[in-house]
Amino acid sequence: MTKRILVTGGAGFLGTNLVCRLASDGNEVIVLDDFSTGRKIRGLWPPSQPGATAWGHMAPPVEWIRHDVCNPFRIECDEIYHLACPASPDDYQADPVRTILTAVNGTNNALRCGEDVGARVLIASTSEIYGEPLEHPQSEKLWSHINPVGARGCYDAGKVAGESLACNYSELGTEVRIARIHNTYGPMMQVDDGRMVSNFICQALVGEDLTVYGEGTQTRSLCYVSDMVDGLIGLMGNDLGEGCPVNLGNPHEQTVLDVAEMVISLTNSRSIVEHEDLPDDDPTRRCPDIEFARNMFNFDPLVGIEDGLKRTIEYFRCAMSWDTPLG
Repeated sequence: MTKRILVTGGAGFLGTNLVCRLASDGNEVIVLDDFSTGRKIRGLWPPSQPGATAWGHMAPPVEWIRHDVCNPFRIECDEIYHLACPASPDDYQADPVRTILTAVNGTNNALRCGEDVGARVLIASTSEIYGEPLEHPQSEKLWSHINPVGARGCYDAGKVAGESLACNYSELGTEVRIARIHNTYGPMMQVDDGRMVSNFICQALVGEDLTVYGEGTQTRSLCYVSDMVDGLIGLMGNDLGEGCPVNLGNPHEQTVLDVAEMVISLTNSRSIVEHEDLPDDDPTRRCPDIEFARNMFNFDPLVGIEDGLKRTIEYFRCAMSWDTPLG
């Protein structure tokens, strides 16, 4: 059944991929974004740049609304995917006050809109909720262990508050889903977004040394974006996840150094790894326990790390050559 779906932050990396899927499925999609970190050029259907159609991002027209989610909004719709918030460390640390206000006030406004119009709301939370985890892998039962006054506090604490708001609205009758999104990568990432995978690939493609922080023994579990979109849509459509956080991610864990060396190999680059000091509060291990999502709607990521990196490298080769790049 065709739905009218609002996606806040729909001009960002994950939002763009989600919007493409929802629109391609025949839904009426509205994107609400202030374009502070996202790029509207991502939303041209089809994209105007050569080679862009290789990513399957053909979709019907999408309605665009320029708006800051920190200000209230009311849009008639059936579902709301609330993704609006700076998500890469470079972006969310650039203006920490704005980040935490977006995470709290923006989430409240999305939930209030859902309450007003009777829409189901999916809140995009994060694996950063876990901070430096006390258990491994991380299940939804694990309490948050973050540093609220550290460099990452604006994002981590804001997302903790957003989850609390979502639970409160759920108890008051709004239909709410909470997705704890783990590290995601793939086409439509920005060249300059500062995330690990995009940094490694861009450095390798231009022959720069790959920057690995610390010894590179810290682990990450990387989920290809199409699998994450499957997870978000599956969670939104499921009736068992009301008001409780659900891990979405790929449980295959590898070290940061392993990812860097894989990128060098897949790009046939002459780059080498260069080590720098580990940032404050950088988690040493990250791996999601996804049994809840598996049992709820058979969530099981399909794209392996090597295949996903190959697709992402091909995308960046195109993106870095366009006259009007995405990053």
